Amino acid sequence: MRLPNPRFTFLLVFLAVVFLLGAAFYLEYVRGLEPCPLCITQRVMLLGVGLVSLVAFLHNPQWLGRRIYGLLVSLWALGGLYFSARQLWLQSLPADQVPACGPGITYMIDAFPFLDVVKVLLTGDGNCAEVQWTMLGLSIPAWAAVGFVGLVAFGAWQAFRRQ
Repeated sequence: MRLPNPRFTFLLVFLAVVFLLGAAFYLEYVRGLEPCPLCITQRVMLLGVGLVSLVAFLHNPQWLGRRIYGLLVSLWALGGLYFSARQLWLQSLPADQVPACGPGITYMIDAFPFLDVVKVLLTGDGNCAEVQWTMLGLSIPAWAAVGFVGLVAFGAWQAFRRQ
């Protein structure tokens, strides 16, 4: 059985990322769900996967380049998996252990020092513990974790495939 062309599979991942980011923006701007700091960080990780995949598609690398791009996809996806797992952990905490909610991210960017904003983006706050939407019993960060696991596997497969 012939494996799909590596260039084509990078394009498919790029298109999947465009679709997923589009779904995130739909939930935000059409359904009115406010993204928390960890949600935004997960979007950045997903964007990293998409950009690496787009560059890999355009570059059409051979053996070594495909390995590097595949590993970069896996690294970005591992970052996203970490942040979605952190958000799932926050969502699982009892109400009395949830960190305090902070101001919105737009206000924080305007009013707080850059490093304070980065800290909140990387650790989350009480807003990240709120489950705003579910599908088939899974919250948004749970679905993100599923997607990131698939992207880690894709990157590893792309890096170590024989073709």
